[in-house]
Amino acid sequence: MKKAIRNIFNLRSDVGISFYLIDFVFRKVLRQNASVKWAIHHTSVVIHANRIKRGKHVFPGDSPGNYIQAKNGIEIGDFTNIGPNVGIISANHDLIDNSQHTLALPVIIGKNCWIGMGAVILPEVVLGDYTIVGANSVVTKSFKEGNCVIAGNPASIVKYLNAADATKEANS
Repeated sequence: MKKAIRNIFNLRSDVGISFYLIDFVFRKVLRQNASVKWAIHHTSVVIHANRIKRGKHVFPGDSPGNYIQAKNGIEIGDFTNIGPNVGIISANHDLIDNSQHTLALPVIIGKNCWIGMGAVILPEVVLGDYTIVGANSVVTKSFKEGNCVIAGNPASIVKYLNAADATKEANS
């Protein structure tokens, strides 16, 4: 019966029903993050949700404490996980007029990526498929080739992943 209800309402099996009840209260009753079309954690903030393109099984803001600002757009590939307290920022404030944002290219995060707790991804960054971002890293530049682990401030490559193993693992 539980499985049938989850399928009817498109509910994820990895979170409890209480997650959805709290989400309902915050988004529908209190109108916090009301424009977001998917369930998110009540401590997360998603700005310009309509400018987020997300792949299969991607729910930006479902972890506690996320700050996701998509003024210039954010694209996130299939099966990418975003850890707690992650910031993804697609637009900076103008250096002269703080009430304005600068135009920039969207942030693009590939498929099967993993963004560790407390990481910050800044405007115009492109992360290739199978990129792992270490906890508390600050990503200031792109890593388009993917298949790597990046960490630090500013983030740099600390390890390359074997693409064949990553693909095999994703298909199993």
